[in-house]
Amino acid sequence: MAEEQKQEEKKEKATTTTNSTSSRSTTLKERKDMTGTTTTPPQSPEEKVKVPAKFKKLVEEIEKMSVLELAELVKILEKKFGVSAAPQMVAAAPAAAQGAAAPADEKSSFNIVLTAVGDKKIEVIKAVRDITQKGLKDSKDIVDATASGEQVIKENVKKEEAEEMKKKFEAAGAKVELK
Repeated sequence: MAEEQKQEEKKEKATTTTNSTSSRSTTLKERKDMTGTTTTPPQSPEEKVKVPAKFKKLVEEIEKMSVLELAELVKILEKKFGVSAAPQMVAAAPAAAQGAAAPADEKSSFNIVLTAVGDKKIEVIKAVRDITQKGLKDSKDIVDATASGEQVIKENVKKEEAEEMKKKFEAAGAKVELK
């Protein structure tokens, strides 16, 4: 009976909120949704996860952390190990079967990516302005940003149109890729 009380106290402790520097943060067991309603994930006997002894202490420490602290921890781990916590997209089996049946199909839409500006920066700005229908400042900002990395100029463009845009950029002295 004393053991049951300890378990109850442990559950209550895990679901209580902590106050830190006048802002309310929640633990892993309890979260607030976008409307401000506090929610606790459903727990069923089947959902109990057995934690190996070597990870028990680590899991207990994580359970004590607030959501903000967990978010910070995730960012640190992503940077440290060069990984992403974002879920990976997995292709469905039927789609894979269709792709195998028709390997001759070509890509029908492309993204126009500006990789290098070249010597004629003004001509490239004019080409970006013409293709994107943006203003002069926005076009100049896109071209300037190419110095720090590739810039997507236009997305989901048909092959013929993409080839035409590529020719315009190359005529202006820029290097462009179709992805």
